[in-house]
Amino acid sequence: MLKSIMCGAVRKDNVRQQVTLAGWVNRQRDHGGIIFIDLRDRDGIVQVVFNEQENKEAFDVAARCRAEYVVQVQGEVRARPTELVNSNIATGEVEVVAREVKILNESKPLPVPVAPDQPPADENLRLKYRYLDLRQPRMQRNLVLRHEIVRYIRNFLSERGFIEIETPLLIKTTPEGARDYVVPSRVHPGKFYALPQSPQQLKQLLMVAGMERYFQIARCLRDEDTRGDRQPEFTQLDMEMSFVEREDVMALIEELMTTLIETLTPEKKLLAKPWPRLTYAEAMARFGDDKFDMRFGMELRDVSELAKGAGFKVFDDAEQVKAIVVPNCATYSRKQLDDLTERAKAHGANGLAWAAVGENETRSSFGKFVGDERLRAILNQLGATAGDLALFIADMPSVVTATLGRVRVELADRLGLRDDSVLAFAWVIDFPLFQWNQEESRWDPSHHLFTSPLPEDMPLLWSEPGKARGAQYDMVCNNYEVGGGSIRIHDRKLQEKVFELIGLPYDVAQERFGHMLEAFEFGTPPHGGIAPGIDRLTMVLAGEPNIREVMAFPKSQSAVDLMLGAPSEITQTQLKELHLKIAE
Repeated sequence: MLKSIMCGAVRKDNVRQQVTLAGWVNRQRDHGGIIFIDLRDRDGIVQVVFNEQENKEAFDVAARCRAEYVVQVQGEVRARPTELVNSNIATGEVEVVAREVKILNESKPLPVPVAPDQPPADENLRLKYRYLDLRQPRMQRNLVLRHEIVRYIRNFLSERGFIEIETPLLIKTTPEGARDYVVPSRVHPGKFYALPQSPQQLKQLLMVAGMERYFQIARCLRDEDTRGDRQPEFTQLDMEMSFVEREDVMALIEELMTTLIETLTPEKKLLAKPWPRLTYAEAMARFGDDKFDMRFGMELRDVSELAKGAGFKVFDDAEQVKAIVVPNCATYSRKQLDDLTERAKAHGANGLAWAAVGENETRSSFGKFVGDERLRAILNQLGATAGDLALFIADMPSVVTATLGRVRVELADRLGLRDDSVLAFAWVIDFPLFQWNQEESRWDPSHHLFTSPLPEDMPLLWSEPGKARGAQYDMVCNNYEVGGGSIRIHDRKLQEKVFELIGLPYDVAQERFGHMLEAFEFGTPPHGGIAPGIDRLTMVLAGEPNIREVMAFPKSQSAVDLMLGAPSEITQTQLKELHLKIAE
């Protein structure tokens, strides 16, 4: 080994020990006769001292060192004088007096900064030089946290009887959500594999196979537009259990996540234990979103009954009127209120009404239309007091909830109400099993094709499918969906009924999903599972703004690998072997 100890592991217990270090020069400081090098490896930084009077040969080599040179140092650990202790780093009580130093590799000036005190580079440049960007201590901490999360999950599930099983990456294309990435087959001209959007069907077939408890740290690929919490390829904890009901899966995953957080990120505070449970209808009514943030108030309140019929046409003509109360913002200027109105319009509303509650008077954009008495009644229903700003949106319910929900989150960010040290986990249950597709006059599954209805709602599939609820459960935290799952269909007749409702012809269902339907005829046990996103969970625990910060080699926002230059063209020889032609 070229090192006997990690740089970040040197402590007072090592004083007077001979050590061999190896790493990168984080910084070199020449004090005339004495050179200090902050030597860095994945574990941290330690100060190395070179004294010209004591060891000129090592001093001369240190004088040649520049930032990011890779060096090996041999020397003795000594304690720093009390007045020179650096409390900002874990090794700050000691330093290494160099006896010998070797330059293992030199470095050109870096195109991206890696020191924590330097301003970050443009993200595209960071992704192009990702192998350098990952030298940042923050990025290394993120990848270590990700590793610890995965290791904890593996140990937790293995101790509870789960078996880790790999499933194939080359499967059959069965369009059921996002677009598939497809792979042409050379040996079967004109035919294609698909890359899995998730191992959904395979994990259900493992339940048919009698494995009973399966998990996998699974790679998933979806050809869909990217965003801050989405990538073309991502990783999820895929797990499935036989002979379970909804409560069993939720209890297990809540225990896993709670103990994981308390063990790996004890500095984080869970807002509530056990996690709150909200129905889908309640989540939409209170937060305007089914992946809500509970770390602050400003919940949506329905004031339709009081607001309508008072002579304000905007309210009178709307199907629904809802409001949020923003604390300590009654002093907002007209410019600030106009800006909020424009934000609401950008999210789909026609406008935004407001009322600023003062100690002696209330300013309002609609008070003159409804009168002082009606305005006071509305504000009393909202619980608005002096200093509060009430914001109203009137429209059809879907527009009201979605728009006001987004305004709520944006205001929380402006006001600094979203504390990243707090984790507000919750469950969302009782989703509608179907959503009506007006354009194609059919039902669409709200989760996926294999989600079972709640047992008590089963008869509704033959009478009122729009009222049926799915045995689905989503795990949400801090305005993100961290994972989703359901109890699955395990009966062929029920599965065929779902196919019928979503307008999937019998022959198409047989061609795409015949293997599943046939499997359900061979003693399939009741089963269910869940698939938390590893990237998104790590992002939330690391307090990062997007999942690219917790992935080693992510794609850009336009789904391009800027480091490798992918996607790229392939040669005519490859095209010929695959029996493909590029259409202009």
